[in-house]
Amino acid sequence: MRYELYYQPLIQGRGEFVRLALEDAGADYVDVARNPSVGRAGIMKILEDRSIKTPAFAPPFLKAGKLMIGQTANILQFLAPRLGLVPKDQASRIWAHQLQLTVTDWMAEVGAVHHPIANSLYYEEQKDESKKRASYFTSMRIPKFLGYYEAVMERNPKGSKYLLGKRLCYVDLSLFQMVEGLRYAFPKTMAKLEPNYPRVIALHDRVAVRPRLKKYLASPRRLAFNQNGIFRHYPELDE
Repeated sequence: MRYELYYQPLIQGRGEFVRLALEDAGADYVDVARNPSVGRAGIMKILEDRSIKTPAFAPPFLKAGKLMIGQTANILQFLAPRLGLVPKDQASRIWAHQLQLTVTDWMAEVGAVHHPIANSLYYEEQKDESKKRASYFTSMRIPKFLGYYEAVMERNPKGSKYLLGKRLCYVDLSLFQMVEGLRYAFPKTMAKLEPNYPRVIALHDRVAVRPRLKKYLASPRRLAFNQNGIFRHYPELDE
């Protein structure tokens, strides 16, 4: 099956978590909005199409045959068994989805740092509130989330290298992206915190050198982090 991913054409954002799974698995997919003839306007047109019976609230969404699937964690839950990125048993799939939903919560908190009042306001209109939020996020929330995933890996059987054990699953790819994004947004904070979470950082490093993913990360398909995405670097928020 050829998958169609619909997301913003110029930012990694939430769509990147889906891209990483598709790229690591070597799946046949097209990043629809990256086509100049489609772009963001084309995505909005689909969202407003009243003939679609299961419309997404916002991108990313995925077209797979006749299915139209929205929400990052939901898309990944659908893709993972088809791409070999989750074990076959139900308990493991539920556990993986739970771990991914926690990533979703974490990602929302990242965005709330630079937009603590409203997404409709520019960062410059809420800088004071952002600074307060950033102080809380970097001192308490980043350690809380990193500590959670570190503890998950610590409880795994001896010899485990990934969140679900010895084999990579899609949540490992998402955790890799969180570390990458936080390094971009809060480099000083991450430099101080990373030694406390050796298992998470080792997992990140293993993911980074996976053959397909390494090739993707070095290609033009991997968009650079920028000041329009979820992960944004404002030096005044990383003191």
